[in-house]
Amino acid sequence: MKKIINEFKAFALRGNVIDLAVGVIIGGAFQGIVKSMVDDLIMPFVGLATGGINFADQFVVLRLADDVAESTKYLSLEEAKTAGATVFAYGSFITAVINFIIMAFVIFLFVKGINNLHKIGQKKATEPEVQPAPTTKVCPFCKSEIAIDATRCAHCTSELKE
Repeated sequence: MKKIINEFKAFALRGNVIDLAVGVIIGGAFQGIVKSMVDDLIMPFVGLATGGINFADQFVVLRLADDVAESTKYLSLEEAKTAGATVFAYGSFITAVINFIIMAFVIFLFVKGINNLHKIGQKKATEPEVQPAPTTKVCPFCKSEIAIDATRCAHCTSELKE
């Protein structure tokens, strides 16, 4: 039993599981923003393109409620549902699809940005430090430090053939 608990602890504390949990929490919080953006900013333009129709309220009645006359017309999706009619609510489905596409695109951009930051961090960690070119060398005779392009040692006056 203790082995299973230790294995579970190791699994739960791995970075991927924690990253996933954070992603789910942020995604859930972000869903309200995306829903508001679609409902309040995008769908009004879709409504204008379709002649001022409330797109989320579009539906087709599949079966009227049992106690309703055949000629009954419902003015809204809420009214049809309240009356007990069976409806095909294609407008709210399309709105949900638009919500999903926007959410997926924003998450894609977020993950892409995080991956770019991660690549930059890895690049800095894996790149060896570039050493500047040496400007001095050691005289092989007197072991004094002299300029790299010197042909004679300033200390012992030996002629350098290197």
